[in-house]
Amino acid sequence: MADSETVAEYPFVNPTALEPPEEWARLRTRCPVSTVRLPSGDEASLLTRYDDVRQVLADSRFTRQLDAGAGAARIAANESGGVFNSSMASTIPQAGPGHQRWRRRVSRWFTAKRMTALRPGIEAMADRLIDGMVERGAPADLKADLGFPLPVWVICDLLGVPETDRDRFAYWSDTLLNLTRYGQAEIDAAQAEFTGYMAEHVAARRAEPGDDLLSSLLTEDDPMPDAALVATGMGLLVAGHETTANMIAKMVGMLLADRARWESLLAEPALVRTAVEEALRFDANPGFGMPRYVSEDVEFDHARIEAGTTVVCSMAAANRDEHAFARAGEMDLTRSPNPHLAFGVGAHSCLGQSLARTELQAVLTVLLRRLPGLELAVDPAELDRVEGLAVGGLRTVPVRW
Repeated sequence: MADSETVAEYPFVNPTALEPPEEWARLRTRCPVSTVRLPSGDEASLLTRYDDVRQVLADSRFTRQLDAGAGAARIAANESGGVFNSSMASTIPQAGPGHQRWRRRVSRWFTAKRMTALRPGIEAMADRLIDGMVERGAPADLKADLGFPLPVWVICDLLGVPETDRDRFAYWSDTLLNLTRYGQAEIDAAQAEFTGYMAEHVAARRAEPGDDLLSSLLTEDDPMPDAALVATGMGLLVAGHETTANMIAKMVGMLLADRARWESLLAEPALVRTAVEEALRFDANPGFGMPRYVSEDVEFDHARIEAGTTVVCSMAAANRDEHAFARAGEMDLTRSPNPHLAFGVGAHSCLGQSLARTELQAVLTVLLRRLPGLELAVDPAELDRVEGLAVGGLRTVPVRW
């Protein structure tokens, strides 16, 4: 373990919004299990190699319940309501058969068949949003005009909540996902509002069920309890719009940062699927990573982590590991297979990854068809990151066509 004076502050700072932190490559080579200081001031072990990250994420012994032990590290100094605080999800089993059952019930709404059925509607909404962007004229902010409203519309439709409340969702999500921006009182108030809103929505769905995910969970033979429905709705609403909205913006930013990438997709639109996967792998601005509380000693080929340690798995650093990906530092839109870890792995891999992939592919397909001359309106190095956001993001994506 490093001396406290040399412990690095985490998350690391990117040179630019689309370039990876210099620490990733250095740590993978020299110190793949390193001690870092989190925004809370507590220390944790950071994993940066592909095999190590995959091993920990796939191991069901290592829990997302970060307060499972007395010595567990806090992620942020103000934990209440934060996305990494297990209290929000305390009504949903976090491991074992209970978690598997909850996951099976919810995952029925994210099957390949459902995604295929959703795709035409998603593309039609993307077309309408691009119509508005074009009508208002260039330059435009692609994130505000397309990247944010599209996934909000999709997840609101899935949950049966009004899309007109999207500004409230954005604020509530930010209080959950931003590690540094808000004080404790503001977080508590926002999350109380969010919980109350979702509880009212669940009550309304119970009184008058609709054709949506939450209605199906409360009208089954074994209905899900209200508290679990509220937590499920909140989790899906945050994950279903904030992460995808930011990934749409980052994907387009990456593809336009090098004009050859965009031109290759125009020449061969069939590459959209592999291009989306490569954007997910190549993302240099993914945010915090995935923390786990290690309840038993872990042995790696090169290091040992003791029980009682909080571990941060940097999927993005692992996705740049040359031992797992040939030419890992290059963006190859034809890369296949592409076993990246952007959605995690194992029992806690991203539940909505099929929906995220569908939205990313749909948006890219429509943009290539509608705006072949699309380009960044600023130098790629001038794109601004959203500071403190657990899932990473660009503040704006200025474009013209």
